[in-house]
Amino acid sequence: MKRSFVICGIVLLLNACGDKSDSPVPVTPKQITVRSSLLNNATFAETHYMAPLQPQLKFVFSEPVLKSTVANAISFTDLGGIQVPYSLTYQQGDSVVLIQPDNKLAGTTKYQFKITNALRSASNGAFTNPVDKLIITQIDSTRKFPAISDNELLDKVQQQTFKYFWDFGHPVSGLARERNTSGDVVTSGGSGFGIMSIVVGVERGFVTRAQGLARMQTIVSFLKNTAVKVKGAFPHWLNGATGAIQPFSSNDNGADLVETSYLMMGLLTARQYFNGADAAETTLRADINTLYNNVEWDWFRNGNQNVLYWHYSPDKGWVMNMQIKGWNECLITYVLAASSTTHGVPAIVYTNGWASNGNAGFVNGGTYGSYQLPLGPSYGGPLFLAHYSFLGINPNGLSDAYANYYTQNRNHTLINRYYCMSSGLAGSGYSDSIWGLTACDIPGGYTACSPTNDRGVIAPTAALSSMPYTPAESMAALKFYYYVLGDKIWKEYGFVDAFALRETWFTSSFLAIDQGPIIIMLENYRSGLLWNLFTSCPEVKTGMRSLGFTAPYL
Repeated sequence: MKRSFVICGIVLLLNACGDKSDSPVPVTPKQITVRSSLLNNATFAETHYMAPLQPQLKFVFSEPVLKSTVANAISFTDLGGIQVPYSLTYQQGDSVVLIQPDNKLAGTTKYQFKITNALRSASNGAFTNPVDKLIITQIDSTRKFPAISDNELLDKVQQQTFKYFWDFGHPVSGLARERNTSGDVVTSGGSGFGIMSIVVGVERGFVTRAQGLARMQTIVSFLKNTAVKVKGAFPHWLNGATGAIQPFSSNDNGADLVETSYLMMGLLTARQYFNGADAAETTLRADINTLYNNVEWDWFRNGNQNVLYWHYSPDKGWVMNMQIKGWNECLITYVLAASSTTHGVPAIVYTNGWASNGNAGFVNGGTYGSYQLPLGPSYGGPLFLAHYSFLGINPNGLSDAYANYYTQNRNHTLINRYYCMSSGLAGSGYSDSIWGLTACDIPGGYTACSPTNDRGVIAPTAALSSMPYTPAESMAALKFYYYVLGDKIWKEYGFVDAFALRETWFTSSFLAIDQGPIIIMLENYRSGLLWNLFTSCPEVKTGMRSLGFTAPYL
């Protein structure tokens, strides 16, 4: 009997063990989170700038991932929605996931990387902190175009930039449109730059002399007979078909003396170039003389003050109330006012007005890096200050009581470059080949970029138009812009106006006042053509001497 009880006990125990093994053990789903994320062993930022073109993304999770959910949870695309093919690798019991693109990413391009709530843990727990990151890749340094000689490259840049003023010149007036989206709006100052570019185009053989003369006849006839003028001066903007004033702002609806001076600089340069004895070129010169002589420079003293005023409106008078004081881009305005044989101004207007008698605001004298700056604002301001007036005025050997102007412009350029290389906006990608801050388009607008107003935006015109001052440094920039960034910024009218590598922003715009200095200053670097023509004007020589300038050509 005792033995029977033992057997029954063993049977019952075995049956009980069998029942336990047949019952599933419940598993509690564990939520999963990202503990850390790396891009090539650096912290993977929400916006990751200057990412390598072959990145490895590493995500460390709090739990092993359910591998069957990973592919559907990851989205890796460019901003056009094109998927980036990639490979997955799992480590540490599937709690670490490595993502590697199958191919090299495109340079200076934005990519979106996401991990969505479709991801689950191995225990089927929810993913609680989705990932949404922007990857901005670094420059692809491969060469985009075949190598050519430096002279061939300069020819190419000048000829392509020339198209802005020749192919895109207004069909009625021949004047330069403000920008490539301006329709009938033309710019008087930019047209002065365009006229100087036409001289270069003829001299370089981009168009014939007869073609250049015909375009100049169209322009000069329109300016003389159709365009609205105020006291002989031109507005900032005109309608290129009708000649009517196009207000620059509600109060700026009349004469703009600074823009007029750029236009006159171009016209006088063309007058000296088209020096033939035939009737056509003789008439062209006479018409240019009429335009220049009719500008009432002295009127812009606003009641005989010893300073020039920038604006005058036929219905609002001097409401803009802006005196033209240096140091800035307006030296040419005082030179042409002093050079006028019909409405000239005396030297005291230059000394008291432009130069403020050498007081602070005009004179600088500070040192930035190892470069001393004779004149102007802190760090020199935007680089167009060293360009616009000096498209025609030759700074070589030029001095007055305040500065040597070659030193002024060279040091201003080197200071701008020094800032970009040493302390420019963090992560902007500035370098010894990517430098130059000046007025240009920026994302969402337009501003005068400078070391004291750095928006992370580079304008090609800044370094390229500085070629006469910094030939080696500017040539390095030119080669980088063309060979390395050319697929992004080299277009139908030369280089686009501006770009920002940090944001991978490349504008599609072209501006007359930025394209013009490129072709003109490259020519001044190569041959001095525009400098020689403008400073050969007898009235300019007399005017500059009257202001106290000395130079070999005076």
